[in-house]
Amino acid sequence: MADQRAELTWTEDQIPVSDRFDDPYYSLQSGLEETRHVFLAGNDLPARFAPGFRIAELGFGTGLNMLTAWSAWEVSGLTSPLSFTSFEAFPMAPDDMARALAAFPDMSPWTDRFLAVWTGETCKLDTLHLEVILGDARQTLPKWKGRADAWFLDGFSPAKNPELWGAELMQHVADHTVQDGTAATYTAAGFVRRGLAAAGFDVTRSPGFGRKRHMTRAVKP
Repeated sequence: MADQRAELTWTEDQIPVSDRFDDPYYSLQSGLEETRHVFLAGNDLPARFAPGFRIAELGFGTGLNMLTAWSAWEVSGLTSPLSFTSFEAFPMAPDDMARALAAFPDMSPWTDRFLAVWTGETCKLDTLHLEVILGDARQTLPKWKGRADAWFLDGFSPAKNPELWGAELMQHVADHTVQDGTAATYTAAGFVRRGLAAAGFDVTRSPGFGRKRHMTRAVKP
C-alpha cells in the first residue's frame, strides 16, 4: 500500500510537475494527443479492442491514459467493461487529479463519470472496471494474478525514475502479458528497449510524439 501522495508543483500553464521526479505528468505540448499517439496507436488500439480486453499500466498519474482508452472503447461501440489495471506508488490526490484533467475538456464526459465514483483504488462502471494497485510495482506486479493484452509503460523519465524501467520489472511485465500482447512507451532509452527484448518481446523503435524523435513498441510473440 502506498503511504505517500504525489507531491506537485503547477506550471503557469497548469501542468502538474512531480516534485519527487522533477518531471511533468504529461506532454507540455498536448498530453491527450501524446497519449493517443503513444499508448493507443502504439498498441494498435482501438483496432484490437474486443470484449474481455485488458490493459495494464505502470504509473497511473492523472488517469489521463485510462480515460483516453476508455473513451476510445466506448466510441468503438463496445458496451462490455474494459478491464484496466494500473500500478502506482505515489497516487495523486483526487482534487489534484480533477484540476489536471480539467485541461482536457474533450474528455469531460468520461472524466466526470470517473471522478464521481473514484475511490482511489477502484472504479466500476458498466463499461469500465478499473483497479489501481498501490505500492512499488517491483513488489506488487509479481503478485498480480492477471495478464494484459496491452501495456502502457508510463513511468516518469527513465533518467529520473529508473526503478520503474529496470530489466527485472520488464520481465514481470512480459510474464503478465498474453501471447501476441503488446506494450508501448514514450521512451526509446536503450536500456529500456534492451530490457524488453531480454524479457522476450520483439521491440521496435517508432516515431515519437512532438519533440520526442522516437518511442518504443513491443510485441510478445
